[in-house]
Amino acid sequence: FLFFNYNLFVMVSSCSATAIAHPNIALIKYWGNRDDATHIPANSSISMNLGDLSTRTQVILDSDLENDQLILNNSPANDAAQLRVQQFLDYFRAKSGKKAYCRVISSNNFPTAAGIASSASAFAALTLAAAKVYQLELDQRELSRIARLGSGSACRSIPPGFVYWQAGNDHQSSYAESFAPPEYWDLVDCIAVIGDTPKTTSSIEGHRLAATSPLQKARIETAECRLNQCRNAILERNFSELAKVVELDTNLMHAVMITSQTPLLYWQPPTIAVMQQVLNWRSEKLSVFYTIDAGASVHVICLQKDSEEVIKKLKLIEGVRMVIPSGVGGAAHLVES
Repeated sequence: FLFFNYNLFVMVSSCSATAIAHPNIALIKYWGNRDDATHIPANSSISMNLGDLSTRTQVILDSDLENDQLILNNSPANDAAQLRVQQFLDYFRAKSGKKAYCRVISSNNFPTAAGIASSASAFAALTLAAAKVYQLELDQRELSRIARLGSGSACRSIPPGFVYWQAGNDHQSSYAESFAPPEYWDLVDCIAVIGDTPKTTSSIEGHRLAATSPLQKARIETAECRLNQCRNAILERNFSELAKVVELDTNLMHAVMITSQTPLLYWQPPTIAVMQQVLNWRSEKLSVFYTIDAGASVHVICLQKDSEEVIKKLKLIEGVRMVIPSGVGGAAHLVES
């Protein structure tokens, strides 16, 4: 998803809806599925929404369309993205009994290819807007389940603040819920953007490869302990304990990636440089820790009071293209079209 001109005037029918959702950063990671088709994860996960970053998605139900249309940055999306959205909207057509197709117009207020996975916020926003135009009355838990079908981590962008995704065993039992609101703790994610080229192996394929690593079984078997440690650290606002468990968990996930068949090594030299500096800063009593998704960019999380210093330090590291800060964000929600 690319930048979009919000000032663009779009003629809409009376049957349209617009939603905004935030991407999230996993503190305890989701990597590997029990079921690839419905994105039932191998383990539960914990995340926080990024309130200063958002995806805005408008869905227009149009009886004259012969298929769904996806517009990104005021241009038609590629065939793969079109197909993914059409298959997702088929769920709403089946559930509502309405056969009409949609025009979907979507945009981010953050750059693409920046290590900030937009699929979570994109499918969360699409879920809310599509439910509205297809006239489905769904509670937050059901919206989370449906968003998961489009992109696993999208289920975590439906609720607000700090979110727990219960892995479950099937569609009904796998959903995300908030356990602390955005204002509960003033954490800031300072995203050190590294590299601007698309990944050679997508996260979807990476999830399929996870089980080929000899370390995945151990990671899954010990996940429950880390989940409890992470949730307790957040509820107690214990930064040092949160730093320990989050860095351990991200290192475990990347160990699985590196030892998968085929190996996935997303880190670049600047990635490691940022990690090393974060450890140095923490030894100097700065409250800061890192976590890394399936990419080279590093999410450096700190307290609000330290964010300006952290951003300044990150910008001095060679290979960091930009730093994008964000506080904790709220739930996906509908807005005026």
